[in-house]
Amino acid sequence: MIRTSARALALLLASTALPATAQIAADSTRIEQTVRTLASDSFEGRAPGTRGEDRTLGYLVARFEALGLEPAGPDGQWLQKVPLLHTRLGTPATLRFDGPKGAMPVEQARDLYVSTIRPDAAARIAGAPVVFVGYGVTAPERQWDDFKGVDLKGKVAVFLVNDPDFSAGKGEPVAAKFGGRTMTYYGRWTYKFEEAARRGAVGALIVHDTPGAGYGWNVVVSSGGENYDIVRKPEDLTSVALQGWLEGGAATRLFAAAGLDLAKLRVEARKASFRPVPLAGVRFTADVPVTAEQVDSYNVLAKIPGSERPDEAVMFGAHWDAYGVGKPDAKGRIYRAGANDDALGIAGLLEIARSMKAGPVPKRSVVFVAWTAEERGLLGSLYYTQHPVVPMAKTVANLTLDILQTAGLANDVVLVGKGQNTLEDDMARVAATQGRRVTPEGLPERGLFYRADHFSFAKQGVPTLLLMGIAGASDLKQGGVAAGQAWIDAYTGQCYHQACDAWGPDWNLGGAVQDIDLLGTIGAELANGSAWPTWKAGSEFKAVRER
Repeated sequence: MIRTSARALALLLASTALPATAQIAADSTRIEQTVRTLASDSFEGRAPGTRGEDRTLGYLVARFEALGLEPAGPDGQWLQKVPLLHTRLGTPATLRFDGPKGAMPVEQARDLYVSTIRPDAAARIAGAPVVFVGYGVTAPERQWDDFKGVDLKGKVAVFLVNDPDFSAGKGEPVAAKFGGRTMTYYGRWTYKFEEAARRGAVGALIVHDTPGAGYGWNVVVSSGGENYDIVRKPEDLTSVALQGWLEGGAATRLFAAAGLDLAKLRVEARKASFRPVPLAGVRFTADVPVTAEQVDSYNVLAKIPGSERPDEAVMFGAHWDAYGVGKPDAKGRIYRAGANDDALGIAGLLEIARSMKAGPVPKRSVVFVAWTAEERGLLGSLYYTQHPVVPMAKTVANLTLDILQTAGLANDVVLVGKGQNTLEDDMARVAATQGRRVTPEGLPERGLFYRADHFSFAKQGVPTLLLMGIAGASDLKQGGVAAGQAWIDAYTGQCYHQACDAWGPDWNLGGAVQDIDLLGTIGAELANGSAWPTWKAGSEFKAVRER
């Protein structure tokens, strides 16, 4: 176990030290204690709306209070209520496509996987026409529109996953028009469902393929028909009764039933001239019972008020929730407690808060938030951005910790979302003072930039920076990149979202401390300065901030 701060090592390696007000020094012993507490059985896996949540909230409020921070929630409270809609599909009464040659029954989790975020007693679609919309992208800044004005009201839209240039070969006009192998937001399944709803579709299905999605069919079906959303007003509900995925082979057969070759259509969808293609004679019918309930959960918010510009805020965030109770694993463990994902991030958040509170009062306010329902779709952070305590225009940046590597000191830090905003330049500069360099994420096609709580802020135009240990293999001081990749393979292959994401004696927090110090230092500099990070040219969020 590393018992000394990585910042101490960094200062020995750095040729020049940062100003005293900007130095963050996390302590691995405190981090370990926090993680072991939050991941213990008494917190029951920290699922929203459970006894485990009640205990987590009490623990976090007590910790922030003991550090001398002030409540930063609505009306001067520690907590912000987040009303959640929880749905679960029952056994379908009807689930089928009808084609030119008759009925084509499909089976949930085998041929397709669907869920709903509508609070209805049943999800019903009655003989809706099916339309293939390619990648379903509307990107004026890239002169791209897959819809060409085609009306989707009352129809089921079928999408391809990822971006139009994901599978493009050399010489194709679309090559590198989006992000190449780096996913943009247009490639995320969330964007495609949102786009279907904006256009009035009653169903949205994405054709699954493992390279484009970044995960296998087993991951798609793992939620078992459950879904979550924030509670919305009736006029704000999605038009989509069922949303989900078509298994690749099932999609090929469905298109063939309409006389279409899906492989050829994949190529056509990579052209800017693509127009939606109806699956002639194919209709979709579903009648599926739904259990829907409202679950009240909570974000925890704390702050250090600024001395000169308290209305401007730098925000640090991590999510407190995990997956609660599951089936016993090989060791009989039932709590999927997320020791790394994201009790370790919460521990880092508390360490940054402790270090900053012990130093001079920052000029800007610093807000620390422990989010609920990240694992249910970034819902705690989404709700906050719709009901902010600090206006988005006054939020300088959002800095997020979500999974940190536990394999030891590293020679680099992994950047998620290369080319998005100027915070990556700050990352490179501060990392250099630690004797480290920046390495771009290893699998940008998986779209990790769009899969953590910072993304709720990016959509509102707030510049963000995410540290996520599974984004790429760290170049470890002991074992190099190979050892870093071995850690990722072991964690994601065995323990990600499972009961074995637990504290272990083999954890080496040296690299995690490096990352916590780095992110904390960037935030402390912003809090003690007057700079405003900006989005870079080409970012899909630049125009939002400018507005």
